[in-house]
Amino acid sequence: MTEKANTRVVVAMSGGVDSSVAAALLVEQGYEVIGMMMRLWSEETVSGKVFNRCCTPDQMADARRIADKLDIPFYVLDTRDVFRSNVVDFFIDQHRAGYTPNPCIECNRHIRFEWLLNNALALDADYLATGHYAQVQRASSGDYQLLKAVDDRKDQSYVLSVMGQDELKHVLFPVGGYAKTEIRQIAERFGLPTASKHDSQDLCFLGDGDYRRFLRQHAPDVMMAGPIVRKDGTVIGEHEGLANYTIGQRKGLGIQSSEPLYVLDVNPYRNALIVGTRAELGTATISAGRVNWIAGQPPSATFQAGVKVRYKAQPLPATVEVDGPDRVRVHFDEPVRDATPGQGAVFYDGDVCLGGGIIERMPTPQSR
Repeated sequence: MTEKANTRVVVAMSGGVDSSVAAALLVEQGYEVIGMMMRLWSEETVSGKVFNRCCTPDQMADARRIADKLDIPFYVLDTRDVFRSNVVDFFIDQHRAGYTPNPCIECNRHIRFEWLLNNALALDADYLATGHYAQVQRASSGDYQLLKAVDDRKDQSYVLSVMGQDELKHVLFPVGGYAKTEIRQIAERFGLPTASKHDSQDLCFLGDGDYRRFLRQHAPDVMMAGPIVRKDGTVIGEHEGLANYTIGQRKGLGIQSSEPLYVLDVNPYRNALIVGTRAELGTATISAGRVNWIAGQPPSATFQAGVKVRYKAQPLPATVEVDGPDRVRVHFDEPVRDATPGQGAVFYDGDVCLGGGIIERMPTPQSR
């Protein structure tokens, strides 16, 4: 009996092609594989159905079919309450505070690599495997490192930057070493019915994919009209609710001006939308809190890194200055236009993800 046959891996299955191929590759490699799907909270749709987009009946059926085809056990884990409190309520509360959160970061922080990982370990599993596009390797120091995926367009290390040594030593990312096109080819080779299945893009807990409608229903106070102001406090219009706008937005502001105006910031305390010219947009310095260091500590008190401020953004050269146990200040070589409070600031040394934090609001005269 091979060593892998004595190694138990729980695979987080979603009914999609990536997690299906992850399971198939691990079975092929000789691991003892168990499929597990989380049933997540979702709001009721207009048709009266209550299905999270990550675990609809069709997706559950697909995941079961894959498990049956691979001849592995399959379980469904009721995660609705913990998902609602840690992801959905957080999403609402952050919008209420004037931030634009990334729910996927919180889901990975609390649901996949805490709740689900702990449930996998409770089954005496050695590893939890997911269909994320990223890679884990052991450094010469013995530390586990999180690396970008081979397919840069699909890389998900940004939303995995919340992980640490305790998580990485129990995690496998079987698809991270392949391009997406190769994953679909592998799915066809295994005869998996998910080979041509489309990727899901919307926030999974929205009944119709419309987060603005969701907030109007669940947090109407964040959709209250208020003033649109310039940085000096001059009122020039009225907005339709702060959650409708993002940093850098130019279109759809509903104001008249002799020059294009952009969203610079929001002030949740005054329910004000702050706008300005392109020259006023952007910053060379941001502050981030809730910082997680994948190695357990930063490389040094001050270091150079590539920093991503959005999931699909490219890392930008910057100097990272450690400002406390879980805080940093980031000084970019050139001003960035789309650093949005609530989004992640994630630090890279080449392909190695060093960790990340959540962008905070920098104090301005109109943000107090």
